[in-house]
Amino acid sequence: MSHAMLPNVPTSPTSPLVQIVPKAPARLQSSGKIDLLSPVVVVGLVRFADFAIAVLSGFALAILYVGAEVVTATLLYGTVIVIAALVALLTFDLLGLYSMRALAAFPINLPRLMLGWSASLAAAGVLIFFLKAGPELSRVWLAIWLVAGGAAFALERGVLSLVLARLRASGRLVRRAVIYGTGALTDDLLHTLENEQGSEIRVVGVFDDRSAARGVPSTSAASRLGTLDELLETARAARVDLVIVSIPFAGERRLHDVASRLSVLPADIRLPAGAMQLRLAPRLYSHVGSVAMLDLYDRPIADWGYVVKWLFDKSIGLAAVMTLAPVMLLVAAAIKLDSRGPVFFRQRRYGFNNELIEVFKFRSMHADMTDHDAGRLVTKGDPRVTRVGRFIRKTSLDELPQLFNVLKGDLSLVGPRPHAVSAKAQNRLYNEVVSRYYARHKVKPGITGWAQIRGWRGETDTEEKIEQRVEHDLYYIDNWSVFFDLYILAMTPIALFKSENAY
Repeated sequence: MSHAMLPNVPTSPTSPLVQIVPKAPARLQSSGKIDLLSPVVVVGLVRFADFAIAVLSGFALAILYVGAEVVTATLLYGTVIVIAALVALLTFDLLGLYSMRALAAFPINLPRLMLGWSASLAAAGVLIFFLKAGPELSRVWLAIWLVAGGAAFALERGVLSLVLARLRASGRLVRRAVIYGTGALTDDLLHTLENEQGSEIRVVGVFDDRSAARGVPSTSAASRLGTLDELLETARAARVDLVIVSIPFAGERRLHDVASRLSVLPADIRLPAGAMQLRLAPRLYSHVGSVAMLDLYDRPIADWGYVVKWLFDKSIGLAAVMTLAPVMLLVAAAIKLDSRGPVFFRQRRYGFNNELIEVFKFRSMHADMTDHDAGRLVTKGDPRVTRVGRFIRKTSLDELPQLFNVLKGDLSLVGPRPHAVSAKAQNRLYNEVVSRYYARHKVKPGITGWAQIRGWRGETDTEEKIEQRVEHDLYYIDNWSVFFDLYILAMTPIALFKSENAY
């Protein structure tokens, strides 16, 4: 995720990792400003770069030394190069060279890097021996490749360590964490994280609803910043990536209640393994630094999933804008001819992480009757809607300008529909009707979604309609895939013909 740097504020003298995070300013914030960087993505890119270095250096040196005609005349050189590159990736992995800590510590890990590369070319030599291809392959080329490839890997890792240091300093590769719960368990956790060199975890606050006076005095209790409500507020304002629920497993009811409330956040929710006496199989644990954790909730559409969805939105969104430009020009002209006022209408809606965004639409109401907060739902025969407005609302043509929101990064093509800030069902705000309403904001909202193609499009005048929408939105979040997005996009035009609830 993208991480704007935390303000430079004094840290607690008892815990240097704990930083006080001020409340976010009460202004519009642009959602979707999420970087493609994450430890998983960075490691994946490094693997790709390693493979490219091995293959390109091997082919370049072979062409320069033995000639392009020889290299292209047989598959032997290509086979040896590709197999050696793949063995190099495997060897680097076995030597632990693909952890973020190893990538950042370049000088220390240089001997292991050279050992891995040498072992890979030794494996290539064994392959040549068993293929009885010694006379057909140049041993001088292999020696030059060993030296030049090693130098290229050393240069790559050196530059990478400098880049990672700058990214960490800017906060873009730091995972912000908050801890709920105080006591000995939290004290041990903070101590472990503080003493880990090169850790990407930064604890920005410790929270608990119980005051320090109720328990044994501890470092974490002295650093307590607030209650669970304040944790939720801080987690959204500071774009927290990880919430650690440091509560003994014996308090099952309290743990359940806290985890349920935290589940609406777009963050990973973890429980330290030390919170329970039962020891599980190692494969069931994840790790925060060196601390074993149990996964309660995962942040949806993260790491490579986010990269894929970002590329999906940008590429298809741009193609859609170019394809539908004539239609949008015709709609704009019709609006201008039908009524006085601007062509476009902007409305504040909830976006990713409950942040406010401005959504673009074609104006479908009379200019002096527009409702920017959607305090009053549009009903059948609503006098505020213009003649052209009725048509473009029924056919969803009024939503086409939201393609610009997709290119801007506020919306996705597919996701939960963004709701206006004052939208209500039977005179109750949506979050008052559905307890897990805000969980739908764990991902970017979309122009179309699972609820819309399943018949829950249009007016939400009853509690059942908003409950069904939220249920479908949460199903989409839990089951997202590129193919699911493609299916929803393909079914959207068909769903537009079922417009009995669209006014």
